[in-house]
Amino acid sequence: MANDYVRVAKDVAAGAAKLGRSHPDVMAAFSDLGKANYRDAALSAKMKELIALSIGVTVRCDGCLGHHAKACLELGATREEVVEAIGVAIHMGGGPSMVYGAEALDAYDQHAANVKGAAEAA
Repeated sequence: MANDYVRVAKDVAAGAAKLGRSHPDVMAAFSDLGKANYRDAALSAKMKELIALSIGVTVRCDGCLGHHAKACLELGATREEVVEAIGVAIHMGGGPSMVYGAEALDAYDQHAANVKGAAEAA
């Protein structure tokens, strides 16, 4: 994988601008949501960007990585902080998959039991 994330971040900004011209009300609302979220409050803006970067890792979004890595840098996040945030993302990408894997197996087992019960009743 060899993405140019500087270019990706620029492409995300260009795409957002294009959407803004095409659907200004929605993009203005999306921008307002970001402004409301990415400000210092109980969590710092830097912490929120580290969280967003981690989510970008777990959902495998190149645009998210390009945009939020740049924002982390601009807000003063160190490489070590980014590495630790990535570590949490790696853990969480595995943990939820394990949890939902068990749920998926339960769903299959429930459907199988329902089919078996219907067949026995017939």
